[in-house]
Amino acid sequence: MIESLATVPGCPQTRLVLHPPRALSGRQMGGLFAVMSGTMWVVALLSAAQGNVFAPLFALIDSAIIAASLRWMWRLGERREQIDVDRGTICVRRRTRSTATDDAPVFEAHPYWVRLSVGDAGREPHVILDSRGLRIEVGGFLAPDERKVLAGRLHDALLAASGRAGSSLVNDVTNQERSE
Repeated sequence: MIESLATVPGCPQTRLVLHPPRALSGRQMGGLFAVMSGTMWVVALLSAAQGNVFAPLFALIDSAIIAASLRWMWRLGERREQIDVDRGTICVRRRTRSTATDDAPVFEAHPYWVRLSVGDAGREPHVILDSRGLRIEVGGFLAPDERKVLAGRLHDALLAASGRAGSSLVNDVTNQERSE
């Protein structure tokens, strides 16, 4: 999901906050775990009543695996990327948790020297920022269509920040997609 935050005096000209979409809330994830493990325990107890003594042990191990998998998926949904573009800098910050306060930029450059490219690896586009040997992919967790939207928004923001209206910052793949 791409959030564009409104321009506020004293803040960057353009701020994009990227985060993966979540299909379920925390309560729904807990309900999913309860349904999955509850059904498994019912079957395991019925199987144990018929003589399978290892079924409850299997259910216990399987419950732990399901809980760990759902927790891992929930943590993946906490990732964030913040891209700030103004006249002097483009800055990319990444957060792995919503409560993290580490705001150290992973990419920082002057917008005039940044090259935005959209490469296709197979069928999925990759949005890449390049400047003076630094290369970073942004929005890797977004859906392919959202990456194309991100490339367009970044292109427009970089043009506005560097004052190069009408220039081409994006490679030919993106220019072809815009013309279609």
